[in-house]
Amino acid sequence: MPPSTPSVVEHHIVCVVAARPNFMKMAPILQALKQVKPALRLTLVHTGQHYDAAMNAQYFEALGMDVPDVNLGVGSGSHAMQTAEVMRRFEPVLDQDRPCAVLVVGDVNSTLACALVAAKKGIAVIHVEAGLRSFDRSMPEEINRLLTDQLSDLMFTSEPCARENLLREGHAESKLHHVGNVMIDSLRNQLAEAIPVARIVEASVRPDFLQGGSGYALLTLHRPSNVDDPVRLRSLIATIVALSATLPVIFPVHPRTRAMLQQFDLERDLEIDTILTLPPQGYLHMLGLMQDARMVLTDSGGVQEETTALGVPCITLRSNTERPITVTDGSNTIAGHEPGLILSLCDDILRFGGKAGNIPPLWDGQAATRIAAIIKTWLQQKSVLQTAQQA
Repeated sequence: MPPSTPSVVEHHIVCVVAARPNFMKMAPILQALKQVKPALRLTLVHTGQHYDAAMNAQYFEALGMDVPDVNLGVGSGSHAMQTAEVMRRFEPVLDQDRPCAVLVVGDVNSTLACALVAAKKGIAVIHVEAGLRSFDRSMPEEINRLLTDQLSDLMFTSEPCARENLLREGHAESKLHHVGNVMIDSLRNQLAEAIPVARIVEASVRPDFLQGGSGYALLTLHRPSNVDDPVRLRSLIATIVALSATLPVIFPVHPRTRAMLQQFDLERDLEIDTILTLPPQGYLHMLGLMQDARMVLTDSGGVQEETTALGVPCITLRSNTERPITVTDGSNTIAGHEPGLILSLCDDILRFGGKAGNIPPLWDGQAATRIAAIIKTWLQQKSVLQTAQQA
């Protein structure tokens, strides 16, 4: 006979992180859940999807997070391999001591993988940052978002259009809760500790980089659609070189981007006086670089949100965004990949100051508190229902 299934621990929640943007989302949630009374049992699982141990440690320390209870150590691989390996390693975690829920954030492969394992075991899935849509299914993250939401029992949204997307897809309104943006909780909590850009530059190989005093643009670039295509990457780098003739550019280089620059023999294009390349930066360093920049050019969803919260003009090097409120309300402009348009937008910012925008509703640093309160009520309702079913 098969072994008996362990009973569910009523108030035990397994929280999953995988990549560095997850850490900024999870840190305030964990802090808020720890305040819930009666106390919840919380297990933090790090899948190891981002496997730079030193960088992970910097982020955990900066965010005041405890070391994860479990590290699955998955590492890199194709989307299929990584998703499958997370599932294979996550299943025993749930088998060992079945929780009442698995809480996942964002849209990385681990988000979907852990949601799949939980759903197949009859364990409730809670998705923070649900309902965001780029409507571009060539993006792996879009597939992860769609499927995770289909598996979720409780969904927390960061902007109104996310709720509209979920309702249009047929999700029950009772599952949806608009709570605001937990990324902004972390930003507000940590902004006073941000590392000044002067210190970052002084510690680099070119400590005199910003002596001209004209300010700088910040560039982040990591999406496969931008960096894995040699034609597109070459065009983007040429555009940044052209911008740097007017405004110096600081470029923390993602490991994936670094590898592609080497592969396509583009590193030398960046070896000029007006561009400072840096290794990947810690969270407090990135906050400092963003808040003092005259503009930010990025293909990161999280950076679009953070620059909106900071009121810093942002140019998104993509043809779409899953965070449209950063465009309609915030400081973000979608530029695509055409060099002339990108440089024209940069010129407008330099001449007229660019979009400052407004901070969206509920981006007030209290999203995690709202999440914890809703989870507490939800657990109480589940307990009452289970008691009634057992009577």
